Amino acid sequence: MNATLVLFLGFIVVTLGITAWASRRSGSSASYFAANRQITAWQNGVAVAGDYMSAASFLGIAGLIAFFGYDGFMYSVGWLVAYLTVLLIVAEPLRNAGKYTMADVLAYRLNPRPVRAMASFSTLTVSTFYMIAQMVGAGALVTLLLKDSGISYHIAVISVGILMIVYVVFGGMIATTWVQIVKAILLMGGTILLSVLVLAHFHFSIAEFFNAITQVKYHDAAGKEVVKDFLTPGLRFKPPYGALELISLGMALILGTAGLPHILVRFYTVPDAKTARNSVVWAMVLIGTFYIMTTFLGFGAATIVGRDYIAKNGGNNMSAPLLAQAIGGNVFFAFISAIAFATILAVVAGLTISASTSFAHDVWTNVIHNGVERKAGEERTVARITAFVVGAIAIAIAIILGPKANVAFLVALAFAVAASANLPVIVFSIFWRRFNTTGAVMGLAFGLVGSIVLIFLGPSIMGIDPPTVVGAARHLIQRAPIFPLENPGILSIPIGFLGAILGTFVGGKDHLAEERFKELQVRANTGLGAEKATAH
Repeated sequence: MNATLVLFLGFIVVTLGITAWASRRSGSSASYFAANRQITAWQNGVAVAGDYMSAASFLGIAGLIAFFGYDGFMYSVGWLVAYLTVLLIVAEPLRNAGKYTMADVLAYRLNPRPVRAMASFSTLTVSTFYMIAQMVGAGALVTLLLKDSGISYHIAVISVGILMIVYVVFGGMIATTWVQIVKAILLMGGTILLSVLVLAHFHFSIAEFFNAITQVKYHDAAGKEVVKDFLTPGLRFKPPYGALELISLGMALILGTAGLPHILVRFYTVPDAKTARNSVVWAMVLIGTFYIMTTFLGFGAATIVGRDYIAKNGGNNMSAPLLAQAIGGNVFFAFISAIAFATILAVVAGLTISASTSFAHDVWTNVIHNGVERKAGEERTVARITAFVVGAIAIAIAIILGPKANVAFLVALAFAVAASANLPVIVFSIFWRRFNTTGAVMGLAFGLVGSIVLIFLGPSIMGIDPPTVVGAARHLIQRAPIFPLENPGILSIPIGFLGAILGTFVGGKDHLAEERFKELQVRANTGLGAEKATAH
């Protein structure tokens, strides 16, 4: 049994142990959905970082930097700066005004049934996009690492999906939180060690490191060897739409984070708003450190391993593991690969619980049954069934797309949908007195439909040779893209805001919603009446 498989199995055993422990503490809705609101600031901060530093960050961004240099690093910048939006706009009001989901905040002063239905649909869409990226990364990673064991991409994706469902169904938010904490600590440790080894390869000389980055050799599509300066923009974001593409990506990342369901639900696990704010600070420190180190991972892979070798051995998603193998041998390769595997499992667990919580709490209890839980534990049962369904959908789509789709790009699409649909209604609900139910429903609908339509009309799906999403779409659509940008944020985000504004004026004045706005302001800013921590 090789070292990689031993480390994989070791992590699985530890996390299943955490799940078994958590299952004995998840006997109520508050414990299953919100970990009894007893997670401390540092614990939640580390868990948030664990949720946020996904396969897209560790595998995808390292791969984009290794293949596109400076342009790939722009993903790191966007992901890092995005947390300021969370800290300044949503963390405190969300914790004070909600219970389990984003829709709780919207339904506080608006007509709950249509708002919850649309918010839940948006949550499920964003979570599924994000989850597909993790599953693709998992399948590609496990297939490459355990190729001697005969494990195929399909089996790898299905196995990860089953583990993810087990964590959520049996352990709930408590298990998910601690799996994310363990994963974040492992990921930070592995990334620091890998960064130090990269610097050691260049004799701890930053000048030597950056000099190598300016002379990266690889073969282009025609098979000709070229030498490129990877510190120069333009390798990915090329004319005529390169600048617009970069702006669109930045808008999606910076504004989308504050609308990501699996990040937002984390703020319901802490006792109060002050702890929520402090946990964001903890998360920013960890996330900031990590994204700085992606410089060493991506550029290290480009200079030490080489684009050509990476392309032939699993594609750009495998840049970080192959870098670990090149500078630390097979044991370090196994260690970094196991960390990447842990990263995927933790994030898909977080995504699954946010999606299943939204459906069970918002749709089943509040939309279908008018806010009444007909029997004790019904909400948890529905959430567990939803976890199976969401997991199955993500597994199926990840298998269809195949292992070559870049996971950072796929996650950027999830950010675009979150920024276009979720953020406008959250912001307006908290800060605009006139905002009403029609505005919320139209904002969610415009943002959601607009971003998805633009994605399908763009070069990610349409075109003879789509650069990012491969598989079935290539054979279905063989024409030039109608929308020129891969990331739709620059157009879909204004569409979401416009839909919310138009809907508000179309719907007319809602005096009850305006009266409830005063209550929401008091509660959001003081915590008066907010959900409290509960005993085990």
